[in-house]
Amino acid sequence: MSQLASSRTRRAGGSRRAVVLGQVVEVLADRGFAGTRFADVSAASGVAVSTLQGYFGSREDMLVEALRGATSSEVSALYDLAGGFDDPWQQLVALVDRGLSTPVSTWRMLMEFWTAAAHDAELRAHAAVLARQYREPFLEAVRRGVDAGSFSSRFEVAAVVDVLVATMDGLVYPLVLNHRSSADLEYRDVVLAQLAFTLGIDA
Repeated sequence: MSQLASSRTRRAGGSRRAVVLGQVVEVLADRGFAGTRFADVSAASGVAVSTLQGYFGSREDMLVEALRGATSSEVSALYDLAGGFDDPWQQLVALVDRGLSTPVSTWRMLMEFWTAAAHDAELRAHAAVLARQYREPFLEAVRRGVDAGSFSSRFEVAAVVDVLVATMDGLVYPLVLNHRSSADLEYRDVVLAQLAFTLGIDA
């Protein structure tokens, strides 16, 4: 899985820097992109502001790198999950379950990532890469099912996956705003029933 290089990324700090990045993610999820300062990360991590500046340069560069890392980890988790199934329908169900059970803190991170990307060309380019990578396990599962004769899709595979991913992404704001629960099984059942109908299978 390719990664988009960033001119923002510094290498100072080694393993300690990697730990601090994880703490940046936690602060970001709590305070948001606009509300996270060096001082907040310093308070959470115990690392001096001057050291953080040495690690990351500017506040914005620190936040952008944290956002990129957190969202890339979600994509990697999907790839790892997809590799554990031979049956394409079981694979799709597992991927949908993973998407729908994404922790609220991660949804919040994604919401912050997309909001920041709307105002940052480099981050927007990375968001496009992540979107393609996120869709790939779903595309691969549907294509395998079609090729094997297990699925008889009523629409183009790419369109099916676009709608499926958009349906999962549509939970971001309701979950972050606490308007619904990620454990809403009826929502899951409807998503899977629609997917089964679209793919022409009796699930």
